[in-house]
Amino acid sequence: MIAPSHPVARLPAEWEECVRAWGEPVYRAKQIFDWIHRRGVLDPDEMSNLPKSLRERMKKEGLGWPIAIVSEHESADQTRKLVVGMLDGERVETVLIPALGDDRIVTQCISSQVGCAMGCVFCASGVAGLKRQMSDAEIVSQVLLGRRELRPDQRIRNVVFMGMGEPLHNYDAVARALVLITHPDGLDLSKRRVTVSTSGLVKQIDRLGKDFDGRVQLAVSLHAVRDEDRSAIMPVNRKHGLDELTDALRRYPMPKRQRITIEYTLIKGVNDSLQDANGMVELLRGIPVKVNLIPMNPISASDLEAPDSSHVTRFQEQLTRRGLSVFVRKTRGDDVAAACGQLAFHGDGPRSAD
Repeated sequence: MIAPSHPVARLPAEWEECVRAWGEPVYRAKQIFDWIHRRGVLDPDEMSNLPKSLRERMKKEGLGWPIAIVSEHESADQTRKLVVGMLDGERVETVLIPALGDDRIVTQCISSQVGCAMGCVFCASGVAGLKRQMSDAEIVSQVLLGRRELRPDQRIRNVVFMGMGEPLHNYDAVARALVLITHPDGLDLSKRRVTVSTSGLVKQIDRLGKDFDGRVQLAVSLHAVRDEDRSAIMPVNRKHGLDELTDALRRYPMPKRQRITIEYTLIKGVNDSLQDANGMVELLRGIPVKVNLIPMNPISASDLEAPDSSHVTRFQEQLTRRGLSVFVRKTRGDDVAAACGQLAFHGDGPRSAD
């Protein structure tokens, strides 16, 4: 694992090295980690059980919030989009989504890059292009900040890496953030409550499976079932075609009863025919999956649109009839541009991956 970019991203063992070098007892490391990741306190002056000398040392180290809320937009369905500013002035977006029927349970959708290099034509982040990678501290701090914004009776139950960016294109920072988010002495989210979404970076899928024993939930943006169609809307397919991608999914080392989530944005006249539905069944044969159908949410940079609801239902019924487990994702937060595919910074235009 790469070294942390910021004190917020240090693990307990790394804090132990620091406090030992500063001449402090080793147990201070767990106290510091507890303040940051369990209590969400990043101001050393508020860490009341630490001596003043240690608090001053942590201030010199630069401990503090690497991000801050710039603005907040609440949807009619109580979804909240937080526009987050970073120390260099760049901005990303993270979304708090209360569960339908029980708004005490919240899913947080977090970003991993400023923009995205993947260039998917139906996604605002991809159309805008990649501006820069987010650091491990910036990524995990979205969850710390999101938790701070909840009501006392609410809690973050799930974290999904489905905001701005391709998480596996920023693998090292995302991997450290995953360890921090699931650390038992900190936020302590179960790995099965954390989902990493990818457009299909095959080597990194393999690496994620190896590094986390398949226990982190994997979601794959499929969106087309023939190479020529997928390459037209998802440039990543020109490098990693469908055969290579599905082979990687078969290798992913999942625990029993766990399934890969297949995300499929339905685009009118592009990938929504019954032939496409049948093609999906054949493509995914033998892979334990569940399918999320996502009627395309509008973005200003594209004229593409969703099929009507009756067509979505027919597509779902065909998949179900052929034996797949299928859900239609309910659109949340689209009135504040917080829905799937709508998150984006106002960039300078597309930039390619490194």
